[in-house]
Amino acid sequence: MTTPRRPRDRAEHHSTAGPPTASPPSAAPGDGSPPGPRLAAHLLANLRHDLPSSLVVFLVAVPLSLGIAAASGAPLMAGLLSAAVGGVVAGALGGAPLQVTGPAAGLTVVVADLVTRFGWAATAGITAVAGLVQLLLGVTRVGRAALSLSPAVVHGMLAGIGAVIAVSQLHIVLGGQPQSSVLANLRDLPAQLVGHHDAAALVGAVTIVLMLVWPRLPVVAAVPAPLAAVATATVLAAALDLDLPRVALPDDLLSGLTRPELPDAPPTAIVVAVLTIAAVASVESLLSAVAVDRLHDGPRADLDRELVAQGAANLAVGALGGLPVTGVIVRSSANVNAGARTRMSAILHGLWITLFVVTLTSLLERIPLSALAAVLVVIGVRLVNLAHMRLLWRHREFAVYATTFLGVVLLDLMKGVLLGIAVAVLLALYRLTHTTIRAEDHGDQGWRLVLRGSLVFLSVGRLVRELRRIPDGRRVLVEPHVDFMDHAAFEALHEWRLGYTRRGGLVVVEEVQDTWYERAARGRPEQRRSLPDLSPRWFAPWSHWQRLHEEPSAAAAPPERNGPERNGPDPMLLGLHEFERRCAPLVRPFLAELAARQRPTQLFLTCADSRVVPNLITTSGPGDLFCVRNIGNLVPRADDGDDSVGAAVEYAVDVLGVTTLVVCGHSDCGAMKAVLGGPPPGDSHLAGWLRHAQPSLIRFHDNGLPPVRGAGAAERPRLERLCVANVVQQLDNLRTYPVVRRAVEDGRLGLIGMYFDISEARVYLVDQDTGALAPVEDLATS
Repeated sequence: MTTPRRPRDRAEHHSTAGPPTASPPSAAPGDGSPPGPRLAAHLLANLRHDLPSSLVVFLVAVPLSLGIAAASGAPLMAGLLSAAVGGVVAGALGGAPLQVTGPAAGLTVVVADLVTRFGWAATAGITAVAGLVQLLLGVTRVGRAALSLSPAVVHGMLAGIGAVIAVSQLHIVLGGQPQSSVLANLRDLPAQLVGHHDAAALVGAVTIVLMLVWPRLPVVAAVPAPLAAVATATVLAAALDLDLPRVALPDDLLSGLTRPELPDAPPTAIVVAVLTIAAVASVESLLSAVAVDRLHDGPRADLDRELVAQGAANLAVGALGGLPVTGVIVRSSANVNAGARTRMSAILHGLWITLFVVTLTSLLERIPLSALAAVLVVIGVRLVNLAHMRLLWRHREFAVYATTFLGVVLLDLMKGVLLGIAVAVLLALYRLTHTTIRAEDHGDQGWRLVLRGSLVFLSVGRLVRELRRIPDGRRVLVEPHVDFMDHAAFEALHEWRLGYTRRGGLVVVEEVQDTWYERAARGRPEQRRSLPDLSPRWFAPWSHWQRLHEEPSAAAAPPERNGPERNGPDPMLLGLHEFERRCAPLVRPFLAELAARQRPTQLFLTCADSRVVPNLITTSGPGDLFCVRNIGNLVPRADDGDDSVGAAVEYAVDVLGVTTLVVCGHSDCGAMKAVLGGPPPGDSHLAGWLRHAQPSLIRFHDNGLPPVRGAGAAERPRLERLCVANVVQQLDNLRTYPVVRRAVEDGRLGLIGMYFDISEARVYLVDQDTGALAPVEDLATS
């Protein structure tokens, strides 16, 4: 049986050691590097996919590389050099075969700042050293650590970079020049907008419109939007003979290469610059690799190997005088969507750029700089992703995002990221130490103090305030649902308990999750945070928790159902698997004690309705209830000749020695609906069984029991009243059994009627004389 393809989990499938395995030519995208004579055959088999996809990525990369170089204040040749060399080196060595490397918008702000402070040659030297740092990080296998950075910080950083790029490049689109700071650019922008606009503004506006509209045109959408926009702007500028600043490349391409050098600056400034380039490039590359993994079904990225490849690429481009490079999601997604199968596509794209620069330099020099700036404006705006904002708002992480964004825009990249990390750490610390402390007055039942979370010294003030609200002389139930309790919190709670008891009160501490208070009171406090077992899912129906996104991994999933009516694992088998995984370790100690003998105290007779779960509504466990279930929770009279129910009753009373017999009816009972509607036609087993319910119907008509309390009583009074009358009748039927009658007369056995309202999830006690209902709390507190 074929099962639907399941999304892969990032943490489960990313490798951190060894190269990715090769996939066969017809398989999903993969590394594609079998050794020996098979290599040529493998490459040729995938070349029909990789060749066209490499051309698509090449067409995307050229305008982006030129625009990023212009926005960074670097020589335009450096952008093309980085795209070519970075694509080949990282493509050949990378751990994410389908990722494409090149100059990235995320580094534009950093590079522009370094060029302003140190000059271009020193920036190239910093890039080379940053590549060495990346190599070291990859070799030491800490690549995955970059993914531990809060997504809110990463998205805030990229959004801040995008805002800086968009604002600065908008000045170029409008025919002006950007200032050195974002605030200055924002200050001058209104005057730039209302001032005289030359031909640059026309070309830029056309480029922006095409960037936005082109992907929505189904006929031509296969052509990359940046290429279409820049090509159209170039043709327009040439056709109108517009006098515009254009791309300028050296006549001798080799003379355009810059020899890198270290900046003449304090060592601290150099170290900070190197680490900034290495950190931003590494994080962006690894996040891009993870995003690319979601686009295909091939082997997952080896993040450490990818970091080594990115380091080698930056070392190479820095040594040749190029821009720093990263894995770029725009190019990589275009690569996957175009059908790439192996790393050869990324390598070929770098070769096409080299060939294009060598042979068609004159064509590049016709591109208006305002068109490249317009492309960067759109890319910068898209980095400010509203979907990310909404998601972070729902996850209550927006404060981290906003802090990082504002820090990058108003201060600089490093300060903004550090501020974002600081807010993320403070937020995590608050969540880890936040405790819910609630004291509630339950009237005659006393007070209830509920503690949830981690109870540490930071919460002692709130704890003391809640404790002082409780008046003296009452019964207080303390429920610490905590995963940690430090000495300060224990001392505050314990001293209050001792003093409250001396003043005539009663304090009961009931620990469910862990016994932090009890161990500390015995002088053996726990030092480590408790890690409770995973909670079982017995309280939720299969349809609630057996979702596609919560399916077990393929390796751990139970067998599939063999029937043709359903694809995927049977819900029952998934439930059994869940029991063995989560619940069995919790109940195994209790079942071990009961393995030789059961000792229930209750016979619980209820309907076979799937919505009635006896152990759930009674909060009971193994060995508590001896259950009898049938349609309509019926007990045939002793003289009716039904051996099944009679045998269970006699066994429970005489052999097991139960002390209580419970008959539990419920709302919306199908059996009672059938009884109200008349006996089922024919002589079926169901019709024969429901004849045992006729005394309940007679009692209902004769006595006119009061309506059931709760939701829906007004709409369904007859059915609900019959359900209650049926409970009373079955209690009478139980008394027809001699074994029950004797045990009741001897005081060894009690009979209880219950009614479960499904819509309310509430249990009522049924008065055996009047059929009136009372909340179950009346019995629990009597």
